[in-house]
Amino acid sequence: MKNPISYGILLTVFAYMLFTAHDSVVKLLVVTIPVWQILFWRSCTILIGCFIFEGPSLAQKVARSPIIKPMIVRSILLTIAWTSYYSAARYLQLAEVTTLYYAAPIVGTILATIVLREKVTVARWMAVGVGFCGVVIASNPVGLSISWPVYLALQAAVLWATGMVLLRKTALHEKSHIQMAVSNIIFILLTGTMAFLHWKTPTAYELILLCTTGVVAGVGQLALFEGMRQAPVSVLAPFEYTSLVWAFLLGFLIWGDIPKINTFVGAVLILSAGLIIIVSERLRLTSAV
Repeated sequence: MKNPISYGILLTVFAYMLFTAHDSVVKLLVVTIPVWQILFWRSCTILIGCFIFEGPSLAQKVARSPIIKPMIVRSILLTIAWTSYYSAARYLQLAEVTTLYYAAPIVGTILATIVLREKVTVARWMAVGVGFCGVVIASNPVGLSISWPVYLALQAAVLWATGMVLLRKTALHEKSHIQMAVSNIIFILLTGTMAFLHWKTPTAYELILLCTTGVVAGVGQLALFEGMRQAPVSVLAPFEYTSLVWAFLLGFLIWGDIPKINTFVGAVLILSAGLIIIVSERLRLTSAV
């Protein structure tokens, strides 16, 4: 893959694979460690990584960034999105919260046309629709009614999509390490108090898992930020659905969860959504030449 869009797709798929692995580690930790502490520790680990790559000048670069305000706004939106998602997950079934959350690519595509003035092709809309149908079939939610947890899940989807659009808008004007540093500084500030109020001293095993969440999430964030620098939001949005495929795969490997027939049907549709984008973009590039 030599063109920027293909490279952006590859990085995005890799990022969502890592985010799914991160969620699996969090699922192992949350049994004994408070969520606030997990997220706080994760952000601290990522911030340390940013300092390792950028050096002592990182703080100065963050403070002097010309787009510090939109980065802060985006970071706050994403923090609220995470909090809303985890809060909804406490009360809804996994299938329900997953389906509601995956409204994000649809919202992201709509916002991309309004905020970023992206020209969304028929193929891109088709990919988003096919991917969402795949999620619904795979998750198979039943008896879902309007409630506060449902609202929180939808709020998480809208805020995440908005954050991704802002990420695309800022990605071209600042280095990924600087943007990651800002995001995780805000996250530390917003979760620090709750983390210390509910602090539990981790065992050696839990400490390893906590560090793992930071490393995996950090690499995932870097891949996502770099992917957004390469391709439009409307191209990358459908590939967020691939994380559901990774979720079912890791669920089988770690917890022995055996997917049902509807899961495989949904997975095929999700992968088809990605193929629609890849083929349509290749044809577009070929016709342009």
